[in-house]
Amino acid sequence: MSVDLNSEVPHSARVYDYLLGGKDNFAADRSAAARILEASPGLPISMRANRTYMARAARFLAQQGVRQFLDIGAGLPTSPNLHNVVQQVDPTARVVYIDNDPIVSVHARALLTSTSEGRTAYLDGDVRNPEGLLASPEVLDTLDLSKPVGLCLIAILQFVTDEAEAHRIVDTLLTALAPGSALAISTVTAHNPQAVAAAARYTSGGIPAKPRTDDEVRALFRGLDLVEPGVVLVNRWRPDDEAAAAAEDVNVQMSGGVAFKP
Repeated sequence: MSVDLNSEVPHSARVYDYLLGGKDNFAADRSAAARILEASPGLPISMRANRTYMARAARFLAQQGVRQFLDIGAGLPTSPNLHNVVQQVDPTARVVYIDNDPIVSVHARALLTSTSEGRTAYLDGDVRNPEGLLASPEVLDTLDLSKPVGLCLIAILQFVTDEAEAHRIVDTLLTALAPGSALAISTVTAHNPQAVAAAARYTSGGIPAKPRTDDEVRALFRGLDLVEPGVVLVNRWRPDDEAAAAAEDVNVQMSGGVAFKP
């Protein structure tokens, strides 16, 4: 079966891949990335900091007993993937990855392999249709929504530029999840000039993006119990030695946090 990769239009997952040094991207993605880097030379550092934040947040949730994860906006497989992290804590952990880029789908199905005790699945879907995601066989056959789920919205909500829509998405997803579930977010911060400039270049290149203030990010967690240190730059969220050494605040363009559903 042929897959239309829409290679003449830049896609956020492939731009991300290119800026991380990957090879699964096209000329349109590389051209968009070059324009973004002119305004935000620290972006690759920020993206690596965001990736290590994802790993720390996922490991933390697994250590707190979460054994199921829903990763929306998963992007192209990049080591470590979320299931690699959580299955090191418990090999029985289950993960559903969701993205809407055909090239992500091609690679995800080939590369996202689980332990024999656990399970992974991939769904081609859009975060703007949370009801459809929750009703999909991939989610319902892999996860038990009556038990806690770690909902990971890592580097995806900046592409939902309408605040009411962002809240609707988060609320719809959380309403379907059991008490004890958790939400991990990272998104572009409005407090870093490089981040604001990068978002403007993304938008002018055909990928609308919105930076958010810390207060706007905290609002996405309303009704939840934020864990310490709250909403901070991703390199400052429970840093380990690697995170502390890899990025200075001036280059980190993402903020985020983790919270539990009471």
